[in-house]
Amino acid sequence: MIKIKIAELLGKHKMSRKDLAEAVGIRQATVGLLYNEEIKRIDVEWLDKICAYFECNLTDIIDYYPDDMIVEEKSYKIKDNTLDDSYSNLRIIRSED
Repeated sequence: MIKIKIAELLGKHKMSRKDLAEAVGIRQATVGLLYNEEIKRIDVEWLDKICAYFECNLTDIIDYYPDDMIVEEKSYKIKDNTLDDSYSNLRIIRSED
């Protein structure tokens, strides 16, 4: 699993998605997809611009976790007085060596 940490980076720098988009010349919609980890393809030029702007490394923006470190957890919500189990979350765990 690839984890995109743009939301964390923006929070750390108290910066909005719009501000980042304007600062690095990336469409605001693209920054939104990165922020929400919904993007399917990432242009290395975007990564270069973001790293240069924040003076950070690629690992400050993206992490990789092997599949055996990922656990899917079911969440339940009540919707219209009915239990809805269609929500799930992925959680990263540490492997035991």
